[in-house]
Amino acid sequence: MFNPRKRTTGYARRIEAIFRAFERTLRLKSPLKFTTKRSLEALVFLTLFVAFFWALAYKMTLPHMLNTFMQTAYQLLLETVFYLMAVCVLMGAISKLLVEFGVVRLMENLLRPLMKPLYNLPGVSALGAVMTFLSDNPAIISLAHDKNFARYFKKYQLVSLTNFGTSFGMGLVVLAFMTGKGYGQGALVGLAGAFIGSIVTTRLMQRFTLKAYPEMDAPVCDSNSTGDEQVISYKSEGSVFQRFLNGVLDGGKEGVNIGLAIIPGVLCISTLVMMLTFGPDAETGLYTGAAYEGVPVITWLADKVNIVFYWLFGFEKGALVSFPITALGAVGAALSLVPRFIAEGIVNHNAIAVFTAMGMCWSGYLSTHTAMLDSLGQRKLIGKAIAAHTIGGLCAGVAAHWLWVLISIL
Repeated sequence: MFNPRKRTTGYARRIEAIFRAFERTLRLKSPLKFTTKRSLEALVFLTLFVAFFWALAYKMTLPHMLNTFMQTAYQLLLETVFYLMAVCVLMGAISKLLVEFGVVRLMENLLRPLMKPLYNLPGVSALGAVMTFLSDNPAIISLAHDKNFARYFKKYQLVSLTNFGTSFGMGLVVLAFMTGKGYGQGALVGLAGAFIGSIVTTRLMQRFTLKAYPEMDAPVCDSNSTGDEQVISYKSEGSVFQRFLNGVLDGGKEGVNIGLAIIPGVLCISTLVMMLTFGPDAETGLYTGAAYEGVPVITWLADKVNIVFYWLFGFEKGALVSFPITALGAVGAALSLVPRFIAEGIVNHNAIAVFTAMGMCWSGYLSTHTAMLDSLGQRKLIGKAIAAHTIGGLCAGVAAHWLWVLISIL
């Protein structure tokens, strides 16, 4: 016969057993148990995360904010990322051909005599500048790990290659992008500014390193070489047509990899920067949820001290500060801001010169310096490398601006 009391008692026992098991789990010292520091970190992050998006939603309304967030990322993907990827593929193919048919070797020989007087580096380091200019920052580290290459350096010089190579990262892509937008003159002046910035950051890094660690003024390995010999060889096999075809295809594949690598930076970093740079719809002054709307916090702050940016970089609008800010993390993401600036009519050749100089010289060093120095086993120098490169990038922008002013006067 059915006994309700007995069934209820059975359910109660099961529930009680579950609670007892849960209580025993909490008492165990398991990996799931959070420490006080970890819990505090999670609480602080969650508070800042919610506060940031709540502030945007309060100004824009939640539906418009979410729609603008998605629409901006989508438009950046269609209008900028695919364009940048196409540029990377084409420039990757061209750079591979330059390597295959000896142009890089010629450029290395021409630049070799400049390395010692300008950078206090062995002549072979010219290859590092050329390779990072044609590809990206990590190319210099692959060379630094080559024993035939590294044996020409002292320890403090080898470490400074991190700053030296980063100063030219993605240079060919940046120049091609700016020229394709119709600002070739400004881009060339920016290249000169990046060159000046590279000298500053490399020399500062060497100075900081020797001051903190004098023992690094020693050869990387025992060698009688003076750095004047050719140590890097380029092996080419097959007919001219086969080498041409392989160069185009292999270089294009490398360009695809670079194009894919810039997608997260463009969609995540640039979307947030744009939402903090541009305001509501220009015609109505209202938020509609369209792409490229936002709360212009960066612009408002930059306008308050715009006299500084105008004197240093010649920026006539505070919104232009968004480019160097974004270039700190990823130069590809910073490039995605340029079409919007052009559409707003707030850029000129001077601004493009500064963008090119700071974009090339910084080229996302905050996201690469740590990994690059870690791969060299020199974590202790990360802070010094970042400080030197920050100063070098600022000098590059200032130099580009005043070079353009000088050219304009002449």
